[in-house]
Amino acid sequence: MTRALGLVLCVACSGPAVSTTDGGSAGGGAEAAAGGRALAGGSGTAGTGAAGGASDGGLSDVHIDGRRLLVNGVAVEVRAVAWNPVRKGGTHPGGLDFAGNVERDAAMMADAGFNAVRTYVPLTDRAVLDALQRHGLWVLDTVYAYGGDPANAVVARVQAASSHPAVLAWLVGNEWNYNGLYVGLSQADSRARLNEVMQLIRTVDQRLPIVNVYGELPAADVVTAMPLTDVWAINVYRGISFGDLFTRWASRSTKPMMLGEYGADAWNALVPGEDQAAQAAATFALTREIHRSWSGDGGVAIGGALFEWCDEWWKDSGGRTDVHDVGGIAPGGGPHPDLTFNEEWWGLVDIDRNPRAALTEARRGWFTP
Repeated sequence: MTRALGLVLCVACSGPAVSTTDGGSAGGGAEAAAGGRALAGGSGTAGTGAAGGASDGGLSDVHIDGRRLLVNGVAVEVRAVAWNPVRKGGTHPGGLDFAGNVERDAAMMADAGFNAVRTYVPLTDRAVLDALQRHGLWVLDTVYAYGGDPANAVVARVQAASSHPAVLAWLVGNEWNYNGLYVGLSQADSRARLNEVMQLIRTVDQRLPIVNVYGELPAADVVTAMPLTDVWAINVYRGISFGDLFTRWASRSTKPMMLGEYGADAWNALVPGEDQAAQAAATFALTREIHRSWSGDGGVAIGGALFEWCDEWWKDSGGRTDVHDVGGIAPGGGPHPDLTFNEEWWGLVDIDRNPRAALTEARRGWFTP
């Protein structure tokens, strides 16, 4: 998460992306549907099949139909959470520990109603992918976010994970219009790099959609200039409402969108202090707005990725990685209620996995008409 023009440390920081080690594969568990809608685990009939594939472990038919994301013919609402489990005292990306956290985190995510995780580095560890699948969770797998890597690095990353049924989509970039892919590339050069990356993805995988992650609403000329983008993921922080985001997107493009990031942190600079009630209120209100704009019901969005699963203690550049710091930035717009990005307080659970009030509000938002 990069705030206004890269003024704050971001979760996909200015260091090389890292992939995890491959292992074996296994089958997965089911994620139930509610209200007649297939969760991302659907295999053609609402409420049946395993996340990421059919119950026999095969690969799903995943494609875009207009503004809808279809999995085995069923429209899917992506109810994702950003997952970047950096250990206490660690930094990104070296302190990431997917393998050590996946069983506990995935069980809690599934219980909270999520059906997918969004990563910020390539996730290719098949044991981790297996565990996510067992808990009914898809993976929105970031395969290129750091401009210091050559474009062709994406080929091996996609090849390493494309045969795993838990992977739902390939993500490229992360607010690259703000950060120049973290190496100071111009807007034009960043766009050209990602166009090259998407072309390389298509040379090795034609099955899964490509999701382009942008900061706020992209201009019409940007959308037109990146035709290989299947879904635009838009990171938006506008307080307790998205305002006119969905109507503006509807008039800008016929492609589907999703919220690449949204939510609120749990530290209220106006108190100052932890404010779980405010975070919970924003989580519910924003999630419900996404749900009401779901493309399966005629809207424009396939879903969204709530930021984020757990606190990360490394992100305040003026603090220590073993201390829960409260530094923040107020760029003039931002999360409810204080419009301040307190980067170490975004978790639905804290770094020790103690739940905050917002955890249950995500489920309520997805399932409230």
